[in-house]
Amino acid sequence: MIQIENTFFELGRTCQRNCLIICDRGAMDASAFISKEKWEAMMAANNWNSVELRDNRYNHIVHMVSAANGAEDFYSTEDHACRSEGVELARELDYNAAAAWIGHPYFDVIDNSTDFDKKMNRLIACVCQKIGIDTGDRLNVNSKKRKFLVKSPIPADTEFPPFQDFDVVHNYLQSDMRKAQVRLRKRGQKGHWSYIHTLRKFHPTNGQSVEVRTQLTHRDYLNMLPQRDDAHFTIFKKRRCFIYNNQYYQLDIYRQPTHPRCRGLVLLETYSATYDQDTLIQSLPKFLTIEKEVTGDPAYSMYNLSLKEDWKTSKKYYAGIDSNGRSKWSMNGHSDSKPDHRCKTNGVPDEKTNGHSEKVNGYASKTGDYPNVNGHCGRNGHGPVNGATIPNGKAHKAELQNFESNHRIDLGSPKIPKVAVNI
Repeated sequence: MIQIENTFFELGRTCQRNCLIICDRGAMDASAFISKEKWEAMMAANNWNSVELRDNRYNHIVHMVSAANGAEDFYSTEDHACRSEGVELARELDYNAAAAWIGHPYFDVIDNSTDFDKKMNRLIACVCQKIGIDTGDRLNVNSKKRKFLVKSPIPADTEFPPFQDFDVVHNYLQSDMRKAQVRLRKRGQKGHWSYIHTLRKFHPTNGQSVEVRTQLTHRDYLNMLPQRDDAHFTIFKKRRCFIYNNQYYQLDIYRQPTHPRCRGLVLLETYSATYDQDTLIQSLPKFLTIEKEVTGDPAYSMYNLSLKEDWKTSKKYYAGIDSNGRSKWSMNGHSDSKPDHRCKTNGVPDEKTNGHSEKVNGYASKTGDYPNVNGHCGRNGHGPVNGATIPNGKAHKAELQNFESNHRIDLGSPKIPKVAVNI
């Protein structure tokens, strides 16, 4: 499978036109059909790791739920030479195949909540959205990202369905904030990392935004880090990915060091077309305590959460869209109408919410200059520098000594999106 894919990937790279390569299955699917011990032995024998094989190999994963789960009347083994499983086994294998991809940064699940034609439209719209193709209203599927505030602390790991945990680091880059937000994301497990550049563009008249994501190499990531915007803190999170009732969820747990406004902050994200809020809340994971939906609330925007300035006086605070459909970039004196965004410890609000002392949680407030982050040592998982152990917070500086070129990489060159589609 990997050799066949590599052949087509190479053909795509040599093509003068943009290419979209769709794989009926992806490499991780094999793990659903053999024992865990055999899969781990195969991984070790080939020197593979999950981050490379799952996260970096494919730009987007779309899992199409089997008819055996939610459309049983349409499940059949007749006239299928390669399908012999009964409904129960097919449902189990389908779940295992989906679970193999849990944790991929761009993973969508297309279930059987609609008829087949609409299911196909949802698939096409999902892929088009990820690669930046505007389909207008032809594939209107009403699904959008929803965000919820979760009461902390979260339950014990045993309360969750199978999950994958990741360390995530976000840095905002210098940009004309009224036209675009630009950020770098580093995401990994056990010292293996993937890197994403995200450009969020704002329409000048209606204020709507479009995100363009580009996968980076480690070298590209290091070359772009010096463009960090000093107006923002680096954001450190633990991201937990899991599937609950055929719905894919990401749970973001903000970590220290951070601004006091982020202490204890836990946010749950998913995509849903359910617009009745009570119905939507009822469908969310029962083991989590959901405080409220915060979709579109600027007080829970990562861009605003990372700002060093006091929100009340900052001209960089993104307040969303005004009544004329234009972006607002300050609170405009309406701070009293904002929700109390102070995170609480034992029910007591932090004394400093929008203000800053010279140090945050004992750390110097200069972005990227923290002595230690989350207890991790070494060069962000890339091993020691010149044999020395370097605290994670200062690792970027050590890495950058070997990569001092501050030039921007060309993000406009043709890319080869790779999509693994589980059918």
